[in-house]
Amino acid sequence: MLKAVIFDMDGLMIDTERLTVKIWGRLGREYGYSGIPEAAPHTMGLRKDASKKFFSEHFGKEFPFDEFMGKSSAISEKYLRTNGVPVMPGLFELLDFLKSKKLLLAVATSTARERAMFCLNDIDAAKYFDKIICGDMVEKSKPDPDIYLKTAAALGAAPSSCAVLEDSPNGAAAGIAAGMATVMVPDLAAPDENLRKSLFACVGSLTETVPIFDKMLCGCRA
Repeated sequence: MLKAVIFDMDGLMIDTERLTVKIWGRLGREYGYSGIPEAAPHTMGLRKDASKKFFSEHFGKEFPFDEFMGKSSAISEKYLRTNGVPVMPGLFELLDFLKSKKLLLAVATSTARERAMFCLNDIDAAKYFDKIICGDMVEKSKPDPDIYLKTAAALGAAPSSCAVLEDSPNGAAAGIAAGMATVMVPDLAAPDENLRKSLFACVGSLTETVPIFDKMLCGCRA
């Protein structure tokens, strides 16, 4: 029986990943590295330490990761504070529906807590969630299930009674590994065939998810 729904944040609830790719492309040209925008989807859902490892493996150990990410974060934060955090279509319709069904709601994001809370408060969404678990609160990065298992424990819910909403393959794999029904709404990267087979459902936008959760609540397969 479904008791809780756990949301990823960037790329799922808020449209920030395209901004990140744009910033990375610009900074990559400044630093003299090509291929950084194309690499971005592979790092979505990862904590900073896991992203650093990815960059080191693909762009060399000399890549100035900390400086690069510091500049990227500063540019992104300035943009979001000036223009507001962009919300994905259908988010609040889904949140209102799930709340009306008395389900527990949580966020499990690889983003550090300070930035996550800024984004959730900016869009006035933090009030919907019973728990917010961030990347700097767990030991392991997605696709490891650590963050989803920690979130379920914080909610007091068995993993089998939780559903996950994710936009990235790394995040979806983490939800599946945690033993949770995982619904993917792809943003920058689509699931491969093997991942797709393990998903509860895969849809184009959050506007399509209310019927899916309606089916979950009645015990039906999507």
